[in-house]
Amino acid sequence: MNTLNIAAISPQDLERAGAAQTAREIAQQPGVWCKLGADGAGVAQRFLAPLLAQADLQIVLSGAGTSAHIGECLAPALTRRWGARIRAIATTDLIADPQGCLNDAPLLLVSFARSGNSPESVAALKIAGQVSSDCHHLIITCNAEGELCREGERSSRACVIRLPAETNDRAFAMTSSFSSMLLAAALAFDVVKSQAVDEIARWGDQMLEDPAAKELSRLRYERVVYLGDCELRGLARESALKLLELTDGRVVALSETPLAFRHGPKSFIDERTLVIVFLSNDPYARAYEVDLLEELRRDGIAARVIAVTAGDIARSGEVTLPGAQAATDLALCFPFAVFAQSLAMHTSMALHLKPDSPNARGVVNRVVQGVSVYPWKANW
Repeated sequence: MNTLNIAAISPQDLERAGAAQTAREIAQQPGVWCKLGADGAGVAQRFLAPLLAQADLQIVLSGAGTSAHIGECLAPALTRRWGARIRAIATTDLIADPQGCLNDAPLLLVSFARSGNSPESVAALKIAGQVSSDCHHLIITCNAEGELCREGERSSRACVIRLPAETNDRAFAMTSSFSSMLLAAALAFDVVKSQAVDEIARWGDQMLEDPAAKELSRLRYERVVYLGDCELRGLARESALKLLELTDGRVVALSETPLAFRHGPKSFIDERTLVIVFLSNDPYARAYEVDLLEELRRDGIAARVIAVTAGDIARSGEVTLPGAQAATDLALCFPFAVFAQSLAMHTSMALHLKPDSPNARGVVNRVVQGVSVYPWKANW
């Protein structure tokens, strides 16, 4: 792995800039994805098979922060593949309002967690079992020593997928942990085939080598909007969060769907705003996205409006991914995430922050602290 592919900066300069860990974890992703594809998902698929055969099964994809966005990326693909009742619900919502999020139907709770030590992760696991009398768990985590992993290993109703140790990102922001947990789940639910992983990794390498993220970071936008539909809606949310985190809030980032953006959020745009549209490969969704893309360019208010796309829309300055025109939107999430992560890291460096630990005030931590979890019972 060569961190120069992502940063075009020497390892020594990355260290001095406080970006070495973040750069390394972004750059390692294609290699980690290949490792996950080679490992296969047989154990998880055997665990899931009888559950997915239940017509009344509800599937909840859950995590906090970036881990919640994994479920948002995955839910549309699972709905198309399995047709089950599938929802992405953040653990932070689930533990605050259990009965508003869950019911007593058979439940598969899919928990995503980098460390597995966030207070909400284990609380969601326990509360789900209180609400549903027929509750099973698929736990996908990057930390084999985490509390969530240990809880899962103690349960006969749980399957734990422990990802390789290198996915347990040490930098502040989740990068390779995000994409690796998303891929592990996609393989387990058979919405990405193992034989497709090498090609996805190749697209990730292409994004690492693209200079667009670094070039955009030099323009010092004060606001950034990410827009996306389908699986790319969840990625738009994650991309906005990554930029907000790594710039310590100095760049304000917003996410929305292209159609919803007209209904009020469009007022966010000013002359220091960068708008990034993740273009879907679904022709129906893409038609709406291109309409908005062209509208925003005609408006002439934003400093710049660009598309991140697998297709050729005959315009210079776009971020393109040649050879991926037939990819599913879920597959596009992986290379598009590399672009968004790279833009966040380069923007952080342009602001003279340290991407590995951008929050100098210490009010935001790598693993959330200070959360009190209260005992719950029905009709509390």
